[in-house]
Amino acid sequence: MIILVLNCGSSSIKFQVIETESQQRLIGGLLGEMASESATFSWQKGNQRHSDQCGPTDYERGITLILETITRGPGQVIEDLAQIEGIGHRVVHGGEAFAESTLVTPEVFAAIEATIPLAPLHNPANLQGIATCGALLPGTPQVAVFDTAFHQTLPEHAYLYAIPYELYQQHGIRRYGFHGTSHRYVSERATGLLPGARNLITLHLGNGASITAIRDGKSVDTSMGLTPLEGLVMGTRSGDVDPSLIPFISQRENLSCQETETLLNKKSGLLGLSGGVSDMQALLARAAEGDERSQRALDVFCYRARKYIGSYMAALGQVDAIIFTGGIGENAAPVREQICAGLEPLGIEMDPEANRRGKEKTFVSTPDSRVKVLVIPTNEEWMIAQDTYEIISRS
Repeated sequence: MIILVLNCGSSSIKFQVIETESQQRLIGGLLGEMASESATFSWQKGNQRHSDQCGPTDYERGITLILETITRGPGQVIEDLAQIEGIGHRVVHGGEAFAESTLVTPEVFAAIEATIPLAPLHNPANLQGIATCGALLPGTPQVAVFDTAFHQTLPEHAYLYAIPYELYQQHGIRRYGFHGTSHRYVSERATGLLPGARNLITLHLGNGASITAIRDGKSVDTSMGLTPLEGLVMGTRSGDVDPSLIPFISQRENLSCQETETLLNKKSGLLGLSGGVSDMQALLARAAEGDERSQRALDVFCYRARKYIGSYMAALGQVDAIIFTGGIGENAAPVREQICAGLEPLGIEMDPEANRRGKEKTFVSTPDSRVKVLVIPTNEEWMIAQDTYEIISRS
Protein backbone atom coordinates (compact mmCIF):
# COMPACT_ATOMS: atom_id res chain seq x y z
CA MET A 1 0.00 0.00 0.00
CA ILE A 2 1.24 3.51 -0.83
CA ILE A 3 0.62 5.89 2.07
CA LEU A 4 0.95 9.68 2.12
CA VAL A 5 2.08 10.79 5.59
CA LEU A 6 1.37 14.41 6.50
CA ASN A 7 2.42 16.46 9.51
CA CYS A 8 0.68 19.83 9.21
CA GLY A 9 2.08 22.32 11.68
CA SER A 10 1.16 25.90 12.43
CA SER A 11 3.56 27.19 9.77
CA SER A 12 4.83 24.11 7.94
CA ILE A 13 3.86 20.86 6.26
CA LYS A 14 6.14 17.83 6.46
CA PHE A 15 5.37 14.91 4.16
CA GLN A 16 6.54 11.46 3.15
CA VAL A 17 5.27 8.90 0.66
CA ILE A 18 5.86 5.40 2.02
CA GLU A 19 5.39 2.01 0.37
CA THR A 20 4.42 -0.25 3.26
CA GLU A 21 5.35 -3.67 1.85
CA SER A 22 9.00 -2.73 1.37
CA GLN A 23 8.92 -0.14 4.19
CA GLN A 24 10.52 2.21 1.67
CA ARG A 25 10.30 5.98 1.79
CA LEU A 26 9.77 7.00 -1.82
CA ILE A 27 10.06 10.75 -1.20
CA GLY A 28 9.94 13.13 1.76
CA GLY A 29 10.08 16.85 2.23
CA LEU A 30 9.13 20.04 4.00
CA LEU A 31 7.16 23.14 3.11
CA GLY A 32 8.43 25.63 5.67
CA GLU A 33 7.59 29.12 6.94
CA MET A 34 4.38 29.01 4.90
CA ALA A 35 3.09 32.47 5.75
CA SER A 36 6.34 34.30 5.01
CA GLU A 37 7.56 35.82 1.75
CA SER A 38 10.54 33.45 1.92
CA ALA A 39 8.60 30.20 2.30
CA THR A 40 10.58 27.24 0.97
CA PHE A 41 9.67 23.85 -0.43
CA SER A 42 12.32 21.15 -0.26
CA TRP A 43 12.22 17.42 -0.87
CA GLN A 44 14.50 14.41 -1.14
CA LYS A 45 14.00 11.35 -3.34
CA GLY A 46 16.78 8.85 -2.85
CA ASN A 47 19.99 10.84 -3.24
CA GLN A 48 18.23 13.57 -5.20
CA ARG A 49 17.56 16.81 -3.33
CA HIS A 50 15.55 19.83 -4.44
CA SER A 51 14.74 23.19 -2.85
CA ASP A 52 12.73 26.18 -4.10
CA GLN A 53 11.37 29.46 -2.80
CA CYS A 54 7.59 29.42 -3.16
CA GLY A 55 6.32 32.52 -1.38
CA PRO A 56 3.34 32.69 0.99
CA THR A 57 1.34 29.46 0.90
CA ASP A 58 -1.80 28.18 2.62
CA TYR A 59 -2.65 24.54 3.35
CA GLU A 60 -4.64 23.98 0.16
CA ARG A 61 -1.90 25.35 -2.08
CA GLY A 62 0.78 23.63 -0.04
CA ILE A 63 -0.77 20.17 -0.22
CA THR A 64 -1.58 20.74 -3.89
CA LEU A 65 2.12 21.50 -4.47
CA ILE A 66 3.07 18.28 -2.69
CA LEU A 67 0.62 16.21 -4.76
CA GLU A 68 1.85 17.79 -8.00
CA THR A 69 5.46 17.08 -7.03
CA ILE A 70 4.94 13.38 -6.35
CA THR A 71 3.03 12.81 -9.61
CA ARG A 72 5.16 14.74 -12.13
CA GLY A 73 8.60 16.16 -12.80
CA PRO A 74 11.80 15.09 -11.03
CA GLY A 75 9.91 14.36 -7.79
CA GLN A 76 7.52 11.87 -9.39
CA VAL A 77 7.11 8.62 -7.47
CA ILE A 78 3.60 7.64 -8.63
CA GLU A 79 1.77 8.10 -11.92
CA ASP A 80 -1.67 8.92 -10.57
CA LEU A 81 -3.10 10.18 -7.26
CA ALA A 82 -5.40 7.14 -7.24
CA GLN A 83 -2.32 5.10 -6.28
CA ILE A 84 -2.38 6.76 -2.86
CA GLU A 85 -4.43 4.26 -0.88
CA GLY A 86 -4.38 6.06 2.44
CA ILE A 87 -3.34 9.29 4.13
CA GLY A 88 -1.90 9.25 7.65
CA HIS A 89 -1.99 12.47 9.65
CA ARG A 90 0.01 13.30 12.73
CA VAL A 91 -2.43 14.88 15.20
CA VAL A 92 -0.81 16.41 18.26
CA HIS A 93 -3.61 16.13 20.81
CA GLY A 94 -6.34 13.53 21.10
CA GLY A 95 -7.36 14.37 24.66
CA GLU A 96 -9.02 11.46 26.44
CA ALA A 97 -11.13 10.61 23.39
CA PHE A 98 -8.44 8.65 21.54
CA ALA A 99 -6.27 5.90 22.98
CA GLU A 100 -5.19 4.68 19.54
CA SER A 101 -5.00 5.76 15.93
CA THR A 102 -8.36 5.91 14.17
CA LEU A 103 -10.02 6.26 10.78
CA VAL A 104 -11.18 9.83 10.23
CA THR A 105 -14.95 10.19 10.12
CA PRO A 106 -17.10 13.31 10.64
CA GLU A 107 -17.50 12.24 14.28
CA VAL A 108 -13.72 11.86 14.71
CA PHE A 109 -13.14 15.23 13.05
CA ALA A 110 -15.56 16.84 15.51
CA ALA A 111 -13.89 15.12 18.46
CA ILE A 112 -10.49 16.47 17.38
CA GLU A 113 -12.05 19.93 17.08
CA ALA A 114 -13.21 19.59 20.69
CA THR A 115 -9.59 19.20 21.84
CA ILE A 116 -8.46 22.50 20.25
CA PRO A 117 -8.37 24.26 23.66
CA LEU A 118 -5.73 21.71 24.71
CA ALA A 119 -3.56 22.33 21.61
CA PRO A 120 -4.59 25.67 20.12
CA LEU A 121 -1.48 26.01 17.93
CA HIS A 122 -1.36 22.47 16.58
CA ASN A 123 -4.76 20.83 16.29
CA PRO A 124 -6.31 23.51 14.02
CA ALA A 125 -3.43 22.98 11.58
CA ASN A 126 -3.83 19.20 11.78
CA LEU A 127 -7.55 19.59 11.02
CA GLN A 128 -6.85 21.88 8.07
CA GLY A 129 -4.62 19.18 6.63
CA ILE A 130 -7.37 16.58 7.03
CA ALA A 131 -10.03 18.86 5.52
CA THR A 132 -7.82 19.82 2.59
CA CYS A 133 -6.99 16.19 1.77
CA GLY A 134 -10.69 15.37 1.95
CA ALA A 135 -11.33 17.99 -0.73
CA LEU A 136 -8.32 17.21 -2.95
CA LEU A 137 -8.44 13.40 -2.62
CA PRO A 138 -12.12 12.62 -2.03
CA GLY A 139 -12.75 9.02 -1.13
CA THR A 140 -9.18 8.31 -0.02
CA PRO A 141 -9.26 6.96 3.57
CA GLN A 142 -7.57 9.17 6.15
CA VAL A 143 -6.21 8.07 9.53
CA ALA A 144 -5.41 10.27 12.54
CA VAL A 145 -2.37 9.19 14.57
CA PHE A 146 -2.20 10.99 17.91
CA ASP A 147 0.92 12.09 19.81
CA THR A 148 -1.00 11.59 23.04
CA ALA A 149 -2.57 8.18 22.33
CA PHE A 150 0.33 6.02 23.58
CA HIS A 151 0.14 7.74 26.97
CA GLN A 152 -3.56 7.03 27.53
CA THR A 153 -2.46 3.98 29.54
CA LEU A 154 -1.05 6.21 32.29
CA PRO A 155 -2.65 5.27 35.62
CA GLU A 156 -4.78 7.87 37.35
CA HIS A 157 -2.15 8.53 40.02
CA ALA A 158 0.34 9.44 37.27
CA TYR A 159 -1.86 11.68 35.12
CA LEU A 160 -3.77 13.66 37.75
CA TYR A 161 -2.56 17.03 39.00
CA ALA A 162 -3.11 17.76 42.69
CA ILE A 163 -5.66 20.49 41.96
CA PRO A 164 -9.41 20.47 42.65
CA TYR A 165 -10.72 17.32 40.99
CA GLU A 166 -13.61 19.27 39.52
CA LEU A 167 -11.17 21.09 37.22
CA TYR A 168 -10.22 17.75 35.70
CA GLN A 169 -13.85 16.74 35.36
CA GLN A 170 -14.93 20.04 33.81
CA HIS A 171 -11.95 20.96 31.65
CA GLY A 172 -9.88 17.80 31.20
CA ILE A 173 -6.92 19.33 33.04
CA ARG A 174 -4.52 16.43 33.47
CA ARG A 175 -1.20 15.14 32.17
CA TYR A 176 -1.45 13.80 28.60
CA GLY A 177 2.14 13.40 27.39
CA PHE A 178 3.47 13.78 23.85
CA HIS A 179 6.00 12.21 21.44
CA GLY A 180 3.95 9.04 21.90
CA THR A 181 4.52 7.77 18.36
CA SER A 182 8.29 8.02 18.82
CA HIS A 183 8.29 6.39 22.27
CA ARG A 184 6.11 3.56 20.96
CA TYR A 185 8.33 2.97 17.92
CA VAL A 186 11.64 2.76 19.78
CA SER A 187 10.17 0.68 22.61
CA GLU A 188 8.88 -1.87 20.09
CA ARG A 189 12.28 -1.94 18.40
CA ALA A 190 13.99 -2.41 21.76
CA THR A 191 11.83 -5.35 22.78
CA GLY A 192 12.67 -6.94 19.43
CA LEU A 193 16.36 -6.58 20.25
CA LEU A 194 15.91 -7.67 23.87
CA PRO A 195 13.39 -10.53 23.99
CA GLY A 196 11.82 -10.72 27.41
CA ALA A 197 12.50 -7.10 28.30
CA ARG A 198 9.48 -5.71 30.16
CA ASN A 199 10.50 -2.41 31.71
CA LEU A 200 11.98 0.34 29.55
CA ILE A 201 12.83 4.01 29.84
CA THR A 202 12.81 5.89 26.53
CA LEU A 203 14.32 9.34 26.04
CA HIS A 204 13.23 11.34 23.00
CA LEU A 205 15.78 14.16 23.02
CA GLY A 206 15.54 16.87 20.39
CA ASN A 207 14.46 20.49 20.30
CA GLY A 208 11.45 19.07 22.12
CA ALA A 209 12.37 16.44 24.70
CA SER A 210 10.49 13.91 26.81
CA ILE A 211 11.10 10.72 28.74
CA THR A 212 8.70 7.82 29.24
CA ALA A 213 8.50 4.85 31.60
CA ILE A 214 7.12 1.77 29.82
CA ARG A 215 5.97 -1.50 31.36
CA ASP A 216 4.95 -4.42 29.12
CA GLY A 217 4.65 -2.12 26.10
CA LYS A 218 2.45 0.44 27.85
CA SER A 219 3.31 3.95 28.95
CA VAL A 220 2.96 4.27 32.74
CA ASP A 221 4.53 7.71 33.19
CA THR A 222 5.90 10.47 30.97
CA SER A 223 7.47 13.85 31.51
CA MET A 224 5.29 16.14 29.37
CA GLY A 225 1.93 17.09 30.81
CA LEU A 226 -1.16 19.04 29.79
CA THR A 227 1.13 20.74 27.25
CA PRO A 228 4.61 19.97 25.89
CA LEU A 229 6.11 22.57 28.26
CA GLU A 230 6.34 20.29 31.28
CA GLY A 231 9.28 17.99 32.02
CA LEU A 232 12.79 18.01 30.60
CA VAL A 233 14.82 21.06 29.62
CA MET A 234 14.41 21.54 25.84
CA GLY A 235 15.76 23.69 23.04
CA THR A 236 13.63 26.73 23.86
CA ARG A 237 11.24 25.37 26.54
CA SER A 238 11.99 25.62 30.24
CA GLY A 239 10.57 22.26 31.27
CA ASP A 240 9.58 21.97 34.93
CA VAL A 241 9.39 25.25 36.83
CA ASP A 242 7.68 26.40 40.02
CA PRO A 243 4.18 27.46 38.84
CA SER A 244 4.52 30.63 40.95
CA LEU A 245 7.31 31.63 38.60
CA ILE A 246 4.72 32.73 36.04
CA PRO A 247 3.09 35.51 38.10
CA PHE A 248 6.49 36.39 39.60
CA ILE A 249 8.05 36.98 36.17
CA SER A 250 4.92 38.72 34.93
CA GLN A 251 5.04 41.20 37.79
CA ARG A 252 8.80 41.81 37.79
CA GLU A 253 9.12 42.10 33.99
CA ASN A 254 5.75 43.75 33.42
CA LEU A 255 4.63 40.96 31.08
CA SER A 256 1.17 39.62 30.43
CA CYS A 257 0.41 35.97 31.23
CA GLN A 258 0.57 35.18 27.51
CA GLU A 259 3.92 36.95 27.13
CA THR A 260 5.31 35.00 30.09
CA GLU A 261 4.07 31.74 28.58
CA THR A 262 5.80 32.69 25.32
CA LEU A 263 9.01 33.36 27.27
CA LEU A 264 8.89 29.88 28.85
CA ASN A 265 8.09 28.18 25.53
CA LYS A 266 10.27 30.07 23.05
CA LYS A 267 13.00 31.94 24.94
CA SER A 268 14.00 29.51 27.69
CA GLY A 269 15.59 26.06 27.84
CA LEU A 270 19.02 25.70 26.25
CA LEU A 271 18.48 28.97 24.38
CA GLY A 272 17.86 30.98 27.53
CA LEU A 273 20.54 29.37 29.65
CA SER A 274 23.27 29.63 27.02
CA GLY A 275 22.51 33.16 25.93
CA GLY A 276 21.12 32.48 22.49
CA VAL A 277 22.10 28.96 21.34
CA SER A 278 19.63 26.07 21.23
CA ASP A 279 21.44 23.76 18.78
CA MET A 280 23.11 20.97 20.73
CA GLN A 281 26.10 20.47 18.44
CA ALA A 282 26.85 24.21 18.61
CA LEU A 283 26.58 24.11 22.40
CA LEU A 284 28.94 21.15 22.64
CA ALA A 285 31.47 22.96 20.43
CA ARG A 286 31.21 26.13 22.51
CA ALA A 287 31.54 24.22 25.76
CA ALA A 288 34.64 22.43 24.43
CA GLU A 289 36.14 25.86 23.80
CA GLY A 290 35.53 26.85 27.40
CA ASP A 291 32.29 28.83 27.13
CA GLU A 292 30.82 28.74 30.64
CA ARG A 293 27.22 29.54 29.69
CA SER A 294 27.14 26.74 27.13
CA GLN A 295 28.56 24.29 29.66
CA ARG A 296 26.01 25.43 32.24
CA ALA A 297 23.17 24.83 29.78
CA LEU A 298 24.49 21.33 29.05
CA ASP A 299 24.85 20.56 32.75
CA VAL A 300 21.25 21.58 33.50
CA PHE A 301 19.93 19.66 30.47
CA CYS A 302 21.76 16.44 31.40
CA TYR A 303 21.04 16.71 35.12
CA ARG A 304 17.30 17.04 34.54
CA ALA A 305 17.31 13.97 32.27
CA ARG A 306 19.40 11.97 34.75
CA LYS A 307 17.04 12.90 37.59
CA TYR A 308 14.04 11.72 35.58
CA ILE A 309 15.78 8.42 34.81
CA GLY A 310 16.22 7.87 38.55
CA SER A 311 12.60 8.67 39.31
CA TYR A 312 11.33 6.37 36.58
CA MET A 313 13.56 3.56 37.79
CA ALA A 314 11.82 3.96 41.14
CA ALA A 315 8.40 4.01 39.46
CA LEU A 316 9.12 0.84 37.47
CA GLY A 317 10.96 -1.00 40.25
CA GLN A 318 13.23 -2.74 37.78
CA VAL A 319 14.53 -1.52 34.41
CA ASP A 320 15.76 -3.71 31.57
CA ALA A 321 16.89 -0.99 29.15
CA ILE A 322 17.23 2.72 28.53
CA ILE A 323 16.76 3.91 24.94
CA PHE A 324 17.99 7.20 23.48
CA THR A 325 16.35 8.62 20.36
CA GLY A 326 15.58 11.95 18.65
CA GLY A 327 18.08 14.34 17.07
CA ILE A 328 20.11 14.80 20.27
CA GLY A 329 19.59 11.30 21.64
CA GLU A 330 20.78 9.72 18.40
CA ASN A 331 23.66 12.05 17.51
CA ALA A 332 25.14 13.62 20.66
CA ALA A 333 27.34 10.97 22.26
CA PRO A 334 28.75 13.37 24.91
CA VAL A 335 25.21 14.13 26.07
CA ARG A 336 24.36 10.43 26.44
CA GLU A 337 27.60 9.95 28.37
CA GLN A 338 26.95 12.87 30.71
CA ILE A 339 23.34 11.84 31.37
CA CYS A 340 24.39 8.32 32.35
CA ALA A 341 27.51 9.33 34.30
CA GLY A 342 27.25 8.31 37.95
CA LEU A 343 24.44 5.82 37.42
CA GLU A 344 26.71 2.78 37.74
CA PRO A 345 25.31 1.92 41.22
CA LEU A 346 21.92 1.60 39.53
CA GLY A 347 23.27 -0.97 37.06
CA ILE A 348 23.95 1.40 34.15
CA GLU A 349 27.47 1.08 32.72
CA MET A 350 28.28 2.86 29.48
CA ASP A 351 30.84 1.57 26.96
CA PRO A 352 32.70 4.77 25.93
CA GLU A 353 33.87 3.39 22.60
CA ALA A 354 30.47 1.97 21.63
CA ASN A 355 28.86 5.26 22.68
CA ARG A 356 31.20 7.26 20.46
CA ARG A 357 30.26 5.07 17.47
CA GLY A 358 26.64 6.10 18.06
CA LYS A 359 24.27 4.80 15.39
CA GLU A 360 26.84 2.31 14.13
CA LYS A 361 26.19 0.20 17.20
CA THR A 362 22.76 -0.05 18.80
CA PHE A 363 24.03 -1.03 22.24
CA VAL A 364 26.16 1.63 23.93
CA SER A 365 26.40 -0.04 27.34
CA THR A 366 28.99 -2.61 28.40
CA PRO A 367 28.15 -6.30 27.90
CA ASP A 368 27.96 -6.70 31.69
CA SER A 369 25.67 -3.71 32.28
CA ARG A 370 22.58 -4.93 34.13
CA VAL A 371 20.53 -2.19 32.47
CA LYS A 372 21.19 -2.10 28.75
CA VAL A 373 21.55 1.29 27.04
CA LEU A 374 20.59 1.54 23.37
CA VAL A 375 20.53 4.17 20.64
CA ILE A 376 17.59 3.59 18.29
CA PRO A 377 16.81 6.14 15.54
CA THR A 378 13.14 7.02 15.68
CA ASN A 379 10.84 6.74 12.68
CA GLU A 380 7.52 8.36 13.51
CA GLU A 381 6.53 8.56 9.86
CA TRP A 382 6.82 4.80 9.48
CA MET A 383 4.65 4.28 12.55
CA ILE A 384 2.03 6.61 11.07
CA ALA A 385 2.18 4.73 7.77
CA GLN A 386 1.95 1.37 9.54
CA ASP A 387 -1.05 2.41 11.63
CA THR A 388 -2.72 3.84 8.52
CA TYR A 389 -2.16 0.61 6.60
CA GLU A 390 -3.48 -1.60 9.41
CA ILE A 391 -6.60 0.50 10.05
CA ILE A 392 -7.49 0.79 6.36
CA SER A 393 -6.87 -2.93 5.80
CA ARG A 394 -9.38 -3.97 8.45
CA SER A 395 -11.99 -1.28 7.78
